[in-house]
Amino acid sequence: MDATGDSSGGGRAVVVGGGIAGLLAARVLAERRVEVRVLDRDDLGSGQDEEPRRGVPQGRHIHALLPRGRQILEELFPGLTGQLIDAGAPSGDLLGDARLHLSGHRFARADAELMTLSVSRPHLESCLRRRVRELPNVSFAPAGDVLGLVTTPTGTQVTGVRVLRRADGSAEEVVEASLVIDAMGRGSRTPTWLRQLGYAQPPEERIEADLGYATRHYRLASDVLDGDWGTLQGPTPERPRGGVLARIEGDRWIVTLFGLVGDHPATTPGGFEAFADSLTFPDIGQAIRSGEALDDPVAFRFPASVRRRYERLRRFPDGLLPIGDAVCSLNPIYGQGMTVAALQALALREQVRRDRPPEPRRWLRRVTRIVEAPWDMVVGGDLAHPEVDGPRTMKVRLLGAYIARLHAAAAKDPRLACAFARVMALVDPPISLLRPGIAGPVLLGSGRRAPRRGPRPGLTSRSGDDPPRLASRGEVRR
Repeated sequence: MDATGDSSGGGRAVVVGGGIAGLLAARVLAERRVEVRVLDRDDLGSGQDEEPRRGVPQGRHIHALLPRGRQILEELFPGLTGQLIDAGAPSGDLLGDARLHLSGHRFARADAELMTLSVSRPHLESCLRRRVRELPNVSFAPAGDVLGLVTTPTGTQVTGVRVLRRADGSAEEVVEASLVIDAMGRGSRTPTWLRQLGYAQPPEERIEADLGYATRHYRLASDVLDGDWGTLQGPTPERPRGGVLARIEGDRWIVTLFGLVGDHPATTPGGFEAFADSLTFPDIGQAIRSGEALDDPVAFRFPASVRRRYERLRRFPDGLLPIGDAVCSLNPIYGQGMTVAALQALALREQVRRDRPPEPRRWLRRVTRIVEAPWDMVVGGDLAHPEVDGPRTMKVRLLGAYIARLHAAAAKDPRLACAFARVMALVDPPISLLRPGIAGPVLLGSGRRAPRRGPRPGLTSRSGDDPPRLASRGEVRR
């Protein structure tokens, strides 16, 4: 079956946006023997594969490929985990080989069976792009801007897109398609295009946390964290600051500092280090003080998490499917964006296998179910800060109080720490945190103390080394 429902293999699908969501969409559409054309404002055919792209302004900053996302990428691109490790990406357990500090508490250490890769966004995207390029029915267009949709006279069926190449002297052209995937991210133009076609725009939910980032790369001693591959410090209502330090490919360490509600890190070297020293826990400040800075701090702003409620529209054109951040853009400090896009890619694979052609309203309902839990987690976390505006429903208040107690209990009970880490990694559903075996110790304030751990040897990422034990659910072992 192709995108049009014709089993002969004719037709074309266009993916607008060549980021993570777009690459994964192209990968699953390629299974249907349809021609797939990827359009992006950047030149994705150039040799600058490892450089941050202008079209991905957050690309210079730390990204998290959560364990569930890594599992899905391994399913779609067999051998990708080993490929990234061989290229220098450190790996380890999310809880057993890294330090988590949430709600002002340092989580107990344990093996949560959550294998994690620490890899920069440009390197990961480059690896995925090379794998997608190898697919015989996928091609990447020259850099260009998508100006709008092309439809039938009634406007009920999308039949392509209007494109203006970025080369000098280019003229507007039409790229015909029986299916258009909007993977344009937070800057998606679909709401505007719907209005131009006479459709209603989707209602939006916004949580304006006013997040500011600053990122710098360092050369640090391999044992700077006693062998851990990274440390995360989340903000608290009393101190809306946090940061992440992680080892990545190229024998480098990336440091991203962040602050909510306008409390943003400085981009001067001295101000950056002072901000790191001001965090609740000293790990990051101590680590970078003795390191070699490889660049100057670079800033990034993220005003608000935005959820576009397309599923609430009464009418929606056939032949158009939004995906990834085009539907729901989450506060990036929670690190769930790429994994949510991967979950949607699996859903898209199911949809195009079943529907002839894919039915938009069915897709929009499915995407709603996928983003519901991550959205609730992000909203609850942001609304824990009194200065962040938003609807503090009874559900938000109760869950917020419960999660704060769980974080406190997880500081001494490794079983509770594992339970939360697995939900944070999108491996287990949030409802699992309400099981009696978890809720009882949280509400009663009891818990088992974590065993003491001494310094551990550094993790290795040399070619040929076996990674730590893979997560037990849906893994591909090397």
